[in-house]
Amino acid sequence: MSKKTLYWICNICGWLFFVLLNSLLLNLDNAFSVKVAKSLGILFVFGVLISNLYRNLVVRSGWLKLSTLKIIPRMLIATILFAMLMEVVQFVFESMLGIADPQRYITSSIVYNVLVLSLLFFFWSVIYFLVHYIENYKKAEIENLKWEASINEIELNKLKSQLNPHFMFNAMNSIRALVDENPVKSKEAITQLSNILRNTLQMGKNRVISFDEEMKIVNDYLGLESIRYEERLKTMVAIAEDSKHFYVPPLMIQTLVENGIKHGISKLTAGGIIEITADVKDDKLIVKIRNSGQMDEKKDSDSGFGIKNTVQRLQLLYGKEASLKIENENANVVLTQLIIPKRKDLAE
Repeated sequence: MSKKTLYWICNICGWLFFVLLNSLLLNLDNAFSVKVAKSLGILFVFGVLISNLYRNLVVRSGWLKLSTLKIIPRMLIATILFAMLMEVVQFVFESMLGIADPQRYITSSIVYNVLVLSLLFFFWSVIYFLVHYIENYKKAEIENLKWEASINEIELNKLKSQLNPHFMFNAMNSIRALVDENPVKSKEAITQLSNILRNTLQMGKNRVISFDEEMKIVNDYLGLESIRYEERLKTMVAIAEDSKHFYVPPLMIQTLVENGIKHGISKLTAGGIIEITADVKDDKLIVKIRNSGQMDEKKDSDSGFGIKNTVQRLQLLYGKEASLKIENENANVVLTQLIIPKRKDLAE
């Protein structure tokens, strides 16, 4: 149904209700007659037409674009003028049909009728402006949501384009360190990297991927780093079966694992362990990454470019529903905890 059709239906029904209400009240007082019925018929027809004339004035004069303070005085004056016009038209047509009641057109009755009609036009105005205000508010909200969505999409694409070169740089450095020392292991490292790059290229346009896909990248990454660190790096992975129903931003878990190796294990002469666990609780995926080492909370409060991206991506995709926390669990272990809600709609 078009807005114009809806307007006419509401306008006609409003005046019809007013006329029927008057008929009912007059009938209760035994004052209803054929003359009164004709008078009410004139009221109904010209009420619809004159209120539409009022609407045209509002639209063409641009009142809908004015502030409330500017609309109110215009509306008050207009309601009185159109009420007076209505009274004049009523008198003219009742006189033409020979049904004019002399008692109705004495000064006191005219003033009373104009006041009643003014109130009627006033309520008509309030409803009309309120409907347009709500409609414009909804339009503005939709436009704001579209604008925010566009900005978020731009930011996500920007973050992903920054993240991939960052990861590749670190991976290539790892391979370069192996080329001269151990060509066989360097070939294995290249195979691991090719698997990672192939997966990331395929998912480049996705805002999120399944947790299973993300863990394949993480396992390839850990395999790559295990070749580099040899016995200095030990890994443990325990993933709950329900975690496969969740979606995460591409390379997010890998970035957190990389952060644990770079800022923790790589600084320890004896190396250490990376432990990854994933559980589901209250429809939320809880990923915990523990790495050997100790975080200087003052020095490492800004944990690097990858962590900054991780926080920004979480905020853009999930808002306050997701969280990331990095802290010292004890004197020898740093705990990174990531909480992500179930949001399959992001993958659509």
